[in-house]
Amino acid sequence: MTTVVPEILTVTDLAAEKAGAMLKEKGYEDGYLRVFVVGGGCSGYQYGMALATEKEEDDTEIVKGNVRFLVDPESAPLIGGSQVDYIDDVMKQGFSISNPNAARSCACGTSFDTAEASGASQARSCC
Repeated sequence: MTTVVPEILTVTDLAAEKAGAMLKEKGYEDGYLRVFVVGGGCSGYQYGMALATEKEEDDTEIVKGNVRFLVDPESAPLIGGSQVDYIDDVMKQGFSISNPNAARSCACGTSFDTAEASGASQARSCC
């Protein structure tokens, strides 16, 4: 059974628009954009996004417009309350995650650490 909980992740209009266009361009019109966290990166955890054709039984589904996003149960506590946006300026173009759980982040913005895990990660070079 899939749980629908929009509080885990909010998505801006621009991010939903760009995600929808990307899904369509890649032939995933009925697919999902999976947002997840894995160990690694220079700050301890690293954000990831992937196209998905199916949702897992325990995934949380967030719908913004006609676009469906998925978050797995292991990632949910680490990104709960986060916002997915799309940045398009001179310095950067792409998806960006603003995470209230991040106690420190890497300069590139794709890696973070939480207060609970602070110090558990080893120093690595920036992305």
